[in-house]
Amino acid sequence: MALIDKSEGKVMRIQSSLATLFLMYMVAVLTGCNTSPPPPEENAETTTSEETISTVTSADGSSIFYGSRGQGDVTLVFVHCWTCNHQFWTPQIDYFSEDYTVAWLDLAGHGQSESNRETYTMAAFGSDVAAVVDEVATDKVVLVGHSMGGPVSLEAAKLLGDRVIGIVGVDTFYLPFDYPDSEAEIDEFVQPFKDDFEATSEQLIGSMFTPSADPAVIESIKTQMGSADQDMAVSALFEAVKWNGQEAASELTAHSDKLRNINGAPTGTETALHESVTMIPEVGHFVAQVKPDEFNQALEQILAEYTTE
Repeated sequence: MALIDKSEGKVMRIQSSLATLFLMYMVAVLTGCNTSPPPPEENAETTTSEETISTVTSADGSSIFYGSRGQGDVTLVFVHCWTCNHQFWTPQIDYFSEDYTVAWLDLAGHGQSESNRETYTMAAFGSDVAAVVDEVATDKVVLVGHSMGGPVSLEAAKLLGDRVIGIVGVDTFYLPFDYPDSEAEIDEFVQPFKDDFEATSEQLIGSMFTPSADPAVIESIKTQMGSADQDMAVSALFEAVKWNGQEAASELTAHSDKLRNINGAPTGTETALHESVTMIPEVGHFVAQVKPDEFNQALEQILAEYTTE
């Protein structure tokens, strides 16, 4: 594994321990869990007193599983991370549907959604989100994206235009490392996942949590990462790293007026790297899942800014 030394303009070889640390950060930004109930009948719509569940067709014909719950002038759309699904957001769906319309989805190739694509770009995932918003959302939409869901949300915002009043990145932007930006370096990073996806994922996933995290949660995520569809996972990983290395800077600038961020501070001493970032202390990458109460409070404060502007 090689990292770019920005100050000297050269690629330098690093020791195994540093390579593992770099991989840990990269995986932390792009990983999640993947547990899902049995799939519904295709195109069947189910409505209960609390929730509507259905499918919608994305731009490339992929069938996207989604749901909505609650009422409100503002719709919160929760976008999950790599190899995850909508259940990742259950604490937030339950909490925010009391006061908002809440929508969720499984991105193509994840959870209960199908896929017609071979290359899993952030733009294609953004089309999945836009298709769901067109079905369920009001004219005021806030996109909340964890990890890979951050770039996906920015891509969706380009399609949805002024309907999006806010975008919240969750442990995805303004993090303390640089992404590789050349195809060769990205290939080098992804290669261990191609060689042994399950072992590479299992080796690194434990580093995404603080020592106080529930061991059962850690083990569950290790298991689910290793069981993800490898072709989808490797393609999405490559494309997510590529997006962050090549497009993130311009996209963050373009959406700066609407973008806010909630990041984890594992030691509790980390400093926010941008004025738009709210830090949640003593939690790793899975901020909303490990500390749902603190996360929900932080998101409430951000939503108050959007709705009073």
